[in-house]
Amino acid sequence: MVRSIILILVIGAMISMFTYPTPVIGKTTSTDVSEKAHDTWETFKAYVVDQKHIAVEHGQELLKKADIKIEEMENKASKMSGDTKAEYQESIKKLKKMRANASKKLDELGKSSASSWDTAKDGFAEAYKDLHDAYKEANKKFE
Repeated sequence: MVRSIILILVIGAMISMFTYPTPVIGKTTSTDVSEKAHDTWETFKAYVVDQKHIAVEHGQELLKKADIKIEEMENKASKMSGDTKAEYQESIKKLKKMRANASKKLDELGKSSASSWDTAKDGFAEAYKDLHDAYKEANKKFE
């Protein structure tokens, strides 16, 4: 019964995530970003070990979205100059390191056993949250 409820909640969250288009960066408010990050993080934490393959796929999608956001930032940086460009590029470098860490944590999640599941899941969820928060901070700083 509990598994059924959790599965329904996870599927509902995933459907809502995939049916609402990702807003354009320039039109995204900090409230939108905060709410989506919180929802995504909570959804990911709700996965149970029996749903490992779904959790890993979800994590891969999150990292693909992060890659797109980083690429958009790189495109924006290419149009900048001077100190602003250097600062923006430093933010991008930081995001890429955080993205690599999140990827490492996702690999660990995919290889985790039932006994290490919660630790691996929390590790990826925290790494992704940190990446998302850093993106939000960089985006806010250079609006």
